[in-house]
Amino acid sequence: MDVNNAPELKVVPPGGGESVDIPGFGAVFKLYSRDNGGRVAIVEHPFAVGTITMPHRHTREDEHSIVLEGEIGFRSDGDEVVLGPGGYITKPRGQMHAMWNAGGVPGRIIEVITPGGFESYFRELSELFTSVKPAAGVSIRETPEFGELATKYGLTYGTPDWLDGIVARYGLRHPLGRAG
Repeated sequence: MDVNNAPELKVVPPGGGESVDIPGFGAVFKLYSRDNGGRVAIVEHPFAVGTITMPHRHTREDEHSIVLEGEIGFRSDGDEVVLGPGGYITKPRGQMHAMWNAGGVPGRIIEVITPGGFESYFRELSELFTSVKPAAGVSIRETPEFGELATKYGLTYGTPDWLDGIVARYGLRHPLGRAG
């Protein structure tokens, strides 16, 4: 690495970082890609009990997750695993994946995103949840604004055949607000 292009020293103390709320899980920004030439972003995600992310596929980045607390389940295409503290998984771009709290206590992960840039999605998603009021009986995930945000960040959302089984097995709240 050219020392003239090296990123500046960044320190985030324990419990530090800017945070945003997203229902069921949040995002605490630990390292912005703007601070390192777009190479990497690091985001911490707390997971409430009963939470699953909407299954999605990235086209631009890979995600590397490290479990800090609790038990977090991961499904990426045909592979499924539940990891406890210290467990690690890479979810490669191009694979449909979801993450969920597989236990009875709150969980927490660190997400390393390569290349960076995707961390801004979480801020915009938080803003969408506070600004968009869907019609009765419609999930925010079914609104045009949600679809536009996904397109902006190269995401494809889906309802793979494995979703309802995971929701039922782990007693999760369905990401579309329906029974599993």
